Amino acid sequence: MSLVNICRDNTDPFYRYKMPLIQSKIEGRGNGIKTAVVNTSEVARALGRPASYLIKFFGFELGAQTSINESSDRYLVNGVHDAPKLQDTLDGFINKFVLCGSCKNPETVIVITKDDNLIRDCKACGQRTTIDPRAKLSSYILKNPPESSKGSKKKKAATASANVVGGGMSISDIASGNKKKEETEEAKNADEDDDFLTKKINAEASALPDAQPVNDDDWAVDMSEEAVRKRAQELENMNLKDSAALTKYDEFGEYLLGFGEDKDELPSDIEIYKKAHELEITEDVETVQVLAQVLFDEEIVEQIEEHQGLLSKLITSADHEKALLGGLERFLGLDHPELLPLITKVLLKLYENDIVSEEVIKDWGSKVSKKYVTKEISKKVKKAAKPFVKWLEEAEEEESDDEE
Repeated sequence: MSLVNICRDNTDPFYRYKMPLIQSKIEGRGNGIKTAVVNTSEVARALGRPASYLIKFFGFELGAQTSINESSDRYLVNGVHDAPKLQDTLDGFINKFVLCGSCKNPETVIVITKDDNLIRDCKACGQRTTIDPRAKLSSYILKNPPESSKGSKKKKAATASANVVGGGMSISDIASGNKKKEETEEAKNADEDDDFLTKKINAEASALPDAQPVNDDDWAVDMSEEAVRKRAQELENMNLKDSAALTKYDEFGEYLLGFGEDKDELPSDIEIYKKAHELEITEDVETVQVLAQVLFDEEIVEQIEEHQGLLSKLITSADHEKALLGGLERFLGLDHPELLPLITKVLLKLYENDIVSEEVIKDWGSKVSKKYVTKEISKKVKKAAKPFVKWLEEAEEEESDDEE
């Protein structure tokens, strides 16, 4: 069985949280062609999530209908989707619904709060991090809650154990495949769930010297697929108008992300504008929102001035200005919180270069909104921006006093 790290960003071969690679099989032909995900149950067990969540996520992300038959262990996604494509899509599911938002550990369970919010409760660091309620799968989870959300301690402990190299078994156990039944019985008879998990982890560690040599290819991350993975992370859940438009904005974002993380290697503003014109999205506010999330890095303050021409060309209304601020709210507050202290300088550059008006900045900074991010993150962003908003308000008051 070929295993990979659950968090594929982590290339440590001794990382103990592993899962099987997705295996797919194309069935049928013509309009009835489907992709069977043959090892859905095994992957879901390693992630500690119901198999239906994985398949529904594939359906939402790939824009395809799905078929779920748990009794026969048969899971289908309409259309042709090869294993690497499904594996990349699964990375998005893992980042959004499995990994702890704080420590990036997969030893989490999904908890539904009294006000119908989804929380990842991490058994490793103890943090409880929110799941984006705008994700389509979030609605499905609320209608089909996991068993662990019902408050059973034993269920939660079993889920955490499932993340440890295929359910608490050692690597040699997985290779031989002959102890699943034995491990299940032991789990049922354990008096203390936490003690059982500890014993399993210790047993795995002691088994490592006798395990088969690790093939480096099993742990390697295919870097040529990195842009696709990042696209799934950064462009997901944007407030787009319809599925047809999503294709255009997705293509536009992928075009820019395809040049890598070094923003110095991006095409010129003219080429970027031509690409938007080619996709017929130059007048759309969503285009500005995409740019706000993929055009910048830690040099964002300087980069705003560099791209002033492009931004001014595309931003032609207050709605465009709001979309830019919304995109930056996601970029700084959600994707790169370490850059949040720069927001006052960012707003100053936008104001000085006549990209966003004073009125729009003050209106945006005066209220918390969950349009682009959660209210919690929006509150943090607005708090960081407050000194600049206050400066704008005081400057206006002084100007009024001077006129009088």
